[in-house]
Amino acid sequence: MESIKFIQTVANSTSNSTPTMAFLVSDEMLGTFVPIAVYWIYSGIYVMLDDLNQYRLHTKAEEEKKNIVSKGTVVKGVLVQQAFQIAISLLLFTFKNSDVRSFIQRQPSRYVIFLQFIVAMVVMDTWQYFMHRLMHMNKFLYKHIHSKHHALVVPYPYGAMYNHLLEGLILDIIVGVLSFLVSGMTPRTAIYFFSFTAIKSVDDHSAMWLPGNLLHVFFNNNSAYHDIHHQLYGTKYNFSQPFFVTWDKILGTHMPFTLEKRKEGGFEARPIKKINWS
Repeated sequence: MESIKFIQTVANSTSNSTPTMAFLVSDEMLGTFVPIAVYWIYSGIYVMLDDLNQYRLHTKAEEEKKNIVSKGTVVKGVLVQQAFQIAISLLLFTFKNSDVRSFIQRQPSRYVIFLQFIVAMVVMDTWQYFMHRLMHMNKFLYKHIHSKHHALVVPYPYGAMYNHLLEGLILDIIVGVLSFLVSGMTPRTAIYFFSFTAIKSVDDHSAMWLPGNLLHVFFNNNSAYHDIHHQLYGTKYNFSQPFFVTWDKILGTHMPFTLEKRKEGGFEARPIKKINWS
């Protein structure tokens, strides 16, 4: 287990020896808590930009009218979801050997790390597409599980993880483990990967189109693309998340859109092909 050692030296005035205490924080533990901190920090940045109406995909009045849960309820729901993830992670850690020396792993080259990121992204996209689509196609799953997330017709950043606990297990925890194992990344690399995933998820739910956003430059799966899915007419389209749009295009669930300026300010993502309401 790779660990970061925090050394605290305690001076001993009555002895020539200097005792030290080493506090070990494993990379696995950091991989559990750092992405959560990143989630709230990045969400907080968007909250501070909330009054930039010229970049919003929905007006504030539309947000208040369409969403059927309060922001306080959403915050509580996300905290419960994250507490559940932490509990699962800590439970998994109890089955691991506590001998730090047995788990030391060297970081591979940057090229290998880049390839591991790509593999993990493909694994995550594939799993999430099919599980996400299943939750929409199966009426029982949608009604009792996934509809909680779609209570936010107008999404906002910190609502990205507002899910049923079972959905969080399937779409976040299980796919996280699969992405980690299949890619072969180290726990240290996982800290960065899952922090990046948290940023991407928050950004996709921001319902804002900020100029110069590099995530919009490198990914077609972005805030406008996912906003289409959250609208009542788009729930059978744009299932892909959080990185690519590949599976939507391959399986015919891709909904292209145009981004048009609103008269009252801001933007609106409008579908450019006929909607199948059946």
